[in-house]
Amino acid sequence: MTDNEILSHIDHTLLRPTSTVSEIDALCDEAISLKTASVCVPPCYVKYINEKYPELNICTVIGFPLGYNTTEIKCFEARDAIRNGASEIDMVINLCWVKNGDFGKVESEITELRKACGSHILKVIIETCYLTEEEKITLCGCVTRAGADFIKTSTGFGTGGATLSDIQLFSRNIGSGVRMKAAGGVKTREDLEMFLEAGCDRIGTSSAVRLLKK
Repeated sequence: MTDNEILSHIDHTLLRPTSTVSEIDALCDEAISLKTASVCVPPCYVKYINEKYPELNICTVIGFPLGYNTTEIKCFEARDAIRNGASEIDMVINLCWVKNGDFGKVESEITELRKACGSHILKVIIETCYLTEEEKITLCGCVTRAGADFIKTSTGFGTGGATLSDIQLFSRNIGSGVRMKAAGGVKTREDLEMFLEAGCDRIGTSSAVRLLKK
Protein backbone atom coordinates (compact mmCIF):
# COMPACT_ATOMS: atom_id res chain seq x y z
CA MET A 1 0.00 0.00 0.00
CA THR A 2 1.50 3.32 -1.06
CA ASP A 3 1.80 6.42 1.12
CA ASN A 4 -0.69 8.26 -1.10
CA GLU A 5 -3.22 5.44 -0.81
CA ILE A 6 -2.96 5.54 2.97
CA LEU A 7 -3.16 9.33 3.16
CA SER A 8 -6.36 9.41 1.10
CA HIS A 9 -8.08 7.61 4.00
CA ILE A 10 -6.67 9.76 6.81
CA ASP A 11 -8.67 12.28 8.84
CA HIS A 12 -5.64 14.39 9.78
CA THR A 13 -6.48 15.17 13.40
CA LEU A 14 -5.69 17.78 16.02
CA LEU A 15 -8.14 17.76 18.93
CA ARG A 16 -5.83 18.57 21.82
CA PRO A 17 -7.58 21.09 24.11
CA THR A 18 -4.62 23.46 23.97
CA SER A 19 -4.35 23.49 20.15
CA THR A 20 -3.08 26.82 18.82
CA VAL A 21 -3.72 28.66 15.56
CA SER A 22 -0.17 28.01 14.40
CA GLU A 23 -0.62 24.28 15.01
CA ILE A 24 -3.93 24.31 13.13
CA ASP A 25 -2.25 26.11 10.22
CA ALA A 26 0.49 23.48 10.13
CA LEU A 27 -2.11 20.70 10.16
CA CYS A 28 -4.01 22.29 7.27
CA ASP A 29 -0.87 22.91 5.22
CA GLU A 30 0.09 19.25 5.64
CA ALA A 31 -3.40 18.09 4.72
CA ILE A 32 -3.36 20.13 1.49
CA SER A 33 0.14 19.06 0.57
CA LEU A 34 -0.45 15.37 1.28
CA LYS A 35 -4.08 15.19 0.11
CA THR A 36 -5.55 13.65 3.26
CA ALA A 37 -9.27 12.84 3.33
CA SER A 38 -9.97 15.67 5.79
CA VAL A 39 -8.75 17.63 8.75
CA CYS A 40 -10.49 16.79 12.04
CA VAL A 41 -10.42 19.80 14.34
CA PRO A 42 -12.16 21.45 17.32
CA PRO A 43 -15.43 23.22 16.43
CA CYS A 44 -13.98 26.61 17.40
CA TYR A 45 -11.57 26.42 14.44
CA VAL A 46 -14.02 25.33 11.74
CA LYS A 47 -14.96 28.83 10.52
CA TYR A 48 -11.32 29.97 10.56
CA ILE A 49 -10.21 27.00 8.47
CA ASN A 50 -13.11 27.32 6.05
CA GLU A 51 -12.23 30.95 5.39
CA LYS A 52 -8.46 30.47 5.14
CA TYR A 53 -8.38 27.02 3.49
CA PRO A 54 -11.62 26.75 1.47
CA GLU A 55 -10.28 23.78 -0.48
CA LEU A 56 -10.11 21.59 2.63
CA ASN A 57 -12.66 18.99 3.68
CA ILE A 58 -13.36 19.87 7.33
CA CYS A 59 -14.44 17.35 9.95
CA THR A 60 -15.31 18.36 13.50
CA VAL A 61 -16.53 16.73 16.71
CA ILE A 62 -19.88 16.98 18.49
CA GLY A 63 -20.73 16.05 22.09
CA PHE A 64 -17.02 15.50 22.44
CA PRO A 65 -15.42 13.70 24.15
CA LEU A 66 -17.88 12.44 26.78
CA GLY A 67 -21.13 12.27 24.83
CA TYR A 68 -23.62 13.10 27.57
CA ASN A 69 -24.76 16.47 26.25
CA THR A 70 -28.48 16.54 25.52
CA THR A 71 -29.65 15.67 22.03
CA GLU A 72 -30.79 19.26 21.50
CA ILE A 73 -27.32 20.56 22.27
CA LYS A 74 -25.68 18.05 19.94
CA CYS A 75 -28.05 18.98 17.12
CA PHE A 76 -27.32 22.66 17.66
CA GLU A 77 -23.58 21.95 17.64
CA ALA A 78 -23.89 20.01 14.39
CA ARG A 79 -25.95 22.67 12.61
CA ASP A 80 -23.62 25.41 13.84
CA ALA A 81 -20.54 23.50 12.65
CA ILE A 82 -22.09 22.94 9.23
CA ARG A 83 -23.00 26.65 8.94
CA ASN A 84 -19.37 27.45 9.74
CA GLY A 85 -18.08 25.18 6.98
CA ALA A 86 -17.82 21.62 8.33
CA SER A 87 -18.74 18.89 5.88
CA GLU A 88 -18.26 15.94 8.25
CA ILE A 89 -19.56 15.53 11.81
CA ASP A 90 -18.13 13.02 14.31
CA MET A 91 -20.59 12.68 17.21
CA VAL A 92 -20.18 10.82 20.50
CA ILE A 93 -23.06 8.68 21.71
CA ASN A 94 -24.50 8.93 25.23
CA LEU A 95 -22.77 6.12 27.11
CA CYS A 96 -25.01 6.67 30.16
CA TRP A 97 -27.94 5.47 28.03
CA VAL A 98 -25.91 2.50 26.82
CA LYS A 99 -25.11 1.38 30.36
CA ASN A 100 -28.77 1.83 31.34
CA GLY A 101 -29.80 -0.35 28.41
CA ASP A 102 -31.67 2.54 26.77
CA PHE A 103 -30.61 1.71 23.22
CA GLY A 104 -33.81 3.17 21.82
CA LYS A 105 -32.72 6.58 23.10
CA VAL A 106 -29.28 6.12 21.56
CA GLU A 107 -30.78 5.25 18.18
CA SER A 108 -33.28 8.12 18.34
CA GLU A 109 -30.48 10.57 19.07
CA ILE A 110 -28.41 9.36 16.12
CA THR A 111 -31.54 9.71 13.96
CA GLU A 112 -31.95 13.32 15.11
CA LEU A 113 -28.29 14.04 14.33
CA ARG A 114 -28.79 12.44 10.93
CA LYS A 115 -31.58 14.96 10.27
CA ALA A 116 -29.49 17.86 11.60
CA CYS A 117 -26.57 16.93 9.32
CA GLY A 118 -28.68 16.65 6.19
CA SER A 119 -26.51 15.50 3.31
CA HIS A 120 -23.28 15.98 5.26
CA ILE A 121 -21.34 12.98 6.51
CA LEU A 122 -22.22 11.71 10.01
CA LYS A 123 -19.81 9.48 11.92
CA VAL A 124 -20.90 7.92 15.22
CA ILE A 125 -18.26 7.38 17.91
CA ILE A 126 -19.28 4.54 20.24
CA GLU A 127 -16.13 4.59 22.46
CA THR A 128 -15.46 0.84 22.37
CA CYS A 129 -13.09 0.83 25.35
CA TYR A 130 -16.09 1.17 27.71
CA LEU A 131 -18.33 -1.42 26.04
CA THR A 132 -19.06 -5.12 26.26
CA GLU A 133 -19.15 -7.19 23.09
CA GLU A 134 -22.95 -7.39 23.33
CA GLU A 135 -23.20 -3.60 23.62
CA LYS A 136 -20.96 -3.12 20.59
CA ILE A 137 -23.10 -5.48 18.52
CA THR A 138 -26.32 -3.75 19.59
CA LEU A 139 -24.84 -0.34 18.74
CA CYS A 140 -23.89 -1.55 15.26
CA GLY A 141 -27.62 -2.07 14.73
CA CYS A 142 -28.49 1.36 16.15
CA VAL A 143 -25.99 3.12 13.89
CA THR A 144 -27.19 1.20 10.84
CA ARG A 145 -30.91 1.78 11.40
CA ALA A 146 -30.40 5.48 12.19
CA GLY A 147 -28.77 6.02 8.81
CA ALA A 148 -25.32 7.20 9.88
CA ASP A 149 -22.53 7.09 7.31
CA PHE A 150 -19.82 5.71 9.62
CA ILE A 151 -19.32 3.90 12.88
CA LYS A 152 -16.15 5.03 14.67
CA THR A 153 -14.29 3.24 17.44
CA SER A 154 -13.03 5.92 19.77
CA THR A 155 -12.52 9.55 20.73
CA GLY A 156 -8.86 9.08 21.58
CA PHE A 157 -9.68 10.50 25.02
CA GLY A 158 -10.95 7.27 26.61
CA THR A 159 -9.08 4.41 28.26
CA GLY A 160 -8.29 2.73 24.94
CA GLY A 161 -8.41 3.17 21.19
CA ALA A 162 -9.06 1.20 18.04
CA THR A 163 -8.40 -2.52 17.94
CA LEU A 164 -8.48 -4.97 15.06
CA SER A 165 -10.98 -7.16 16.91
CA ASP A 166 -13.44 -4.27 17.19
CA ILE A 167 -13.15 -3.46 13.49
CA GLN A 168 -13.76 -7.13 12.69
CA LEU A 169 -16.82 -7.08 14.98
CA PHE A 170 -18.12 -3.95 13.24
CA SER A 171 -17.63 -5.56 9.84
CA ARG A 172 -19.77 -8.54 10.85
CA ASN A 173 -22.59 -6.47 12.36
CA ILE A 174 -23.06 -3.17 10.49
CA GLY A 175 -25.29 -2.70 7.47
CA SER A 176 -23.91 -2.53 3.96
CA GLY A 177 -24.27 1.27 3.81
CA VAL A 178 -22.20 1.96 6.93
CA ARG A 179 -18.47 2.53 6.68
CA MET A 180 -15.88 2.16 9.44
CA LYS A 181 -13.44 4.61 11.03
CA ALA A 182 -10.66 3.56 13.39
CA ALA A 183 -9.32 6.19 15.78
CA GLY A 184 -7.22 6.31 18.92
CA GLY A 185 -3.92 4.58 19.45
CA VAL A 186 -2.91 4.31 15.79
CA LYS A 187 0.84 4.61 16.25
CA THR A 188 2.65 2.73 13.47
CA ARG A 189 2.56 2.36 9.70
CA GLU A 190 1.65 -1.27 10.32
CA ASP A 191 -1.41 -0.09 12.27
CA LEU A 192 -2.48 2.12 9.36
CA GLU A 193 -2.17 -0.70 6.86
CA MET A 194 -3.80 -3.23 9.19
CA PHE A 195 -6.94 -1.14 9.71
CA LEU A 196 -7.28 -0.28 6.02
CA GLU A 197 -6.84 -3.90 4.99
CA ALA A 198 -9.50 -4.86 7.56
CA GLY A 199 -11.99 -2.65 5.73
CA CYS A 200 -11.75 0.78 7.36
CA ASP A 201 -12.56 3.63 5.01
CA ARG A 202 -11.12 6.26 7.35
CA ILE A 203 -8.50 6.42 10.09
CA GLY A 204 -8.40 9.29 12.54
CA THR A 205 -4.88 10.02 13.71
CA SER A 206 -2.48 12.83 14.46
CA SER A 207 0.47 10.55 13.67
CA ALA A 208 0.05 9.53 10.02
CA VAL A 209 2.24 12.23 8.49
CA ARG A 210 5.06 11.57 10.93
CA LEU A 211 4.77 7.81 10.45
CA LEU A 212 4.84 8.00 6.67
CA LYS A 213 7.86 10.32 6.66
CA LYS A 214 9.97 7.58 8.23
